[in-house]
Amino acid sequence: MIEVKDLTFSYGKGLRGKDKQALRGLNFTVGDGEIFGFLGPNGSGKSTTQKILTGILKGHGGMVSVFGKDLRSVHTREFYQKIGVLFEFPYLYANLSALDNLHYFSSFYPKEQLRDAEELLDELEFKKDFRRKPVSSYSKGMRQRVSMARALISSPKLLFLDEPTSGLDPSGAVLFRRIIESERKKGTTVFVTTHNMLDADLLCDRVAFIAGGKMVALDTPGNLKEMNGNHSVVVNYLYQGRRGEKTMEASELKGGVPFPCDELISVHSKEPTLEDIFIRYTGRGLS
Repeated sequence: MIEVKDLTFSYGKGLRGKDKQALRGLNFTVGDGEIFGFLGPNGSGKSTTQKILTGILKGHGGMVSVFGKDLRSVHTREFYQKIGVLFEFPYLYANLSALDNLHYFSSFYPKEQLRDAEELLDELEFKKDFRRKPVSSYSKGMRQRVSMARALISSPKLLFLDEPTSGLDPSGAVLFRRIIESERKKGTTVFVTTHNMLDADLLCDRVAFIAGGKMVALDTPGNLKEMNGNHSVVVNYLYQGRRGEKTMEASELKGGVPFPCDELISVHSKEPTLEDIFIRYTGRGLS
């Protein structure tokens, strides 16, 4: 679906005359029907990469192929009708209602690939009594729901999501993750840029870590945690009426509990989080 080789991009000379190199030779692929996470701190180059992949930003170096064609030659109406984009900041007409926005954006696509706007808003649990009110009266979470509906209205084959759960409460975030997974089951390929490591861990088949315009890691969330884990466990137990806790290598438990114990309360692995791993690779947090 997406193939990137030696991708570079520069914003030209800065105030001090230095070249503002945003991307420094990225290489990755995204397969059909894959949810691919692109993670990095602010200024790392992830938004630049997404803008190039969606055709918003031109003038890149290297090779980028989308739908099996060089990106430089596919900036056509047919290309844009195959993709859906959820921007980090909702791109909606504030004086129009949710339904008016969706009907307007629908006019750019063939009728046979359009979804029903009302049904889509139902799926996104958007309040019925706000659907004909202007977007200017909506909360951030409500605008995010309409923006997601805008991205999905054309039944895209390739979906770009920039911070998809931004502005949502926990139940809204769970709903969005369920919808994204549902899209993948339909065969949609999803490219996600995010700061939210929980989203990445729960959703993505593979994740790429980017820092300073360079790719520093690329693998499944599970493999990254396994490769960077210390395989230790924390054991909580009771012995002679007192509660205790021990940290040990998981292999030490193969032959049974190696210390006096009347009752095991819990055994937890000390698996690192994706954010722990990101900091380990880059020395930087995600904010």
